Amino acid sequence: MIFGDCARIKKCVIHKVGNKLEDELLLSKDLMVLSDEVEATLLRYIFNGFKAKEYYNLFTEDDFTDNNVYSSVAAIFDNNDSFYDESVALARHLYSVSESPKVLSGRLLVVHLENCLVDGKTFEAIGLFKIETSAPYMKLSLSGDNYGVELDEGIALDKMDKGCLIFNAEREQGFWVAVSESVRKASDAEYWVDMFLNAQQRKDEYFQTQNIMALCKNFVTEQLPEEFAVTKADQAAILNKSVQFFKENDTFDMDTFAQEIMPDSQVVESFKTYKDSFEQETEMKIEDNFNISETAVKKQSKAFKSVIKLDKNFHVYVHGDTKFIEKGFDDGVNMNYYRLYFNDEE
Repeated sequence: MIFGDCARIKKCVIHKVGNKLEDELLLSKDLMVLSDEVEATLLRYIFNGFKAKEYYNLFTEDDFTDNNVYSSVAAIFDNNDSFYDESVALARHLYSVSESPKVLSGRLLVVHLENCLVDGKTFEAIGLFKIETSAPYMKLSLSGDNYGVELDEGIALDKMDKGCLIFNAEREQGFWVAVSESVRKASDAEYWVDMFLNAQQRKDEYFQTQNIMALCKNFVTEQLPEEFAVTKADQAAILNKSVQFFKENDTFDMDTFAQEIMPDSQVVESFKTYKDSFEQETEMKIEDNFNISETAVKKQSKAFKSVIKLDKNFHVYVHGDTKFIEKGFDDGVNMNYYRLYFNDEE
């Protein structure tokens, strides 16, 4: 978790970065001077945008010399006096990837922070934020005994358009990067994460837990019924057992998981083959042993909906033992049926 309670802003600057097709680039001549009140407000804006434990690393195929963001951030961490020049380089880089007509004009806020608390450790960080939307507000002014009202626009403090925090940690892996919640949910995340940052998800326990749970769900719902004679109830049972495994264990072991969750050895082998194929196709390695991320389990569990959909008439939600569900075919009405056994109706 990221906390900014003790964080301070060392330096910050704003540049206007618009759409390259419209030739919109305006570089500030100097750094911003902040009062204590403005600094406190800006810090709240920055740290309120980061909630999840999903982190990234800046990426490169070689030695990071071809990652513009990495080069600028590393230069600032090494020499604080280079902050302004590197902020200009970052603005120019963002401008260079803003070629799509869908890219909105905005302001690039570059901030050098200290005393950022991440998962119990303190780091300095570089914050990069593109402000694309503004909020109208009424400015009140007192003249004598009367108030005057003026309309103006400014930063919407409760909404971050695009942002990231790059912490001075794991330099050899591409730094430790947090991407704002708003970006990861947006349709144009590719523009910020892939084109500007050139970042990939950090290969930590959150990454491993998230991906093995997604892999398991896809196997059960897509691959399993193609290879084996399984009912929807059987699938629901495996999904329920899978979620329980992740909720009840602190560590993941591939062999233990497969033997406990999969109904027989043939299904176990099919699951492992499915995992190998997934890794080859995506070039993404899922470890056989790792610590389970509780945060990732909570998030992924929402996708494990054990529901049997019957035409457009009924949805059967399966939460427990499927031995109390019986499937059959009624020759009289020429239709399938499910018979459910229970003690009490709630």
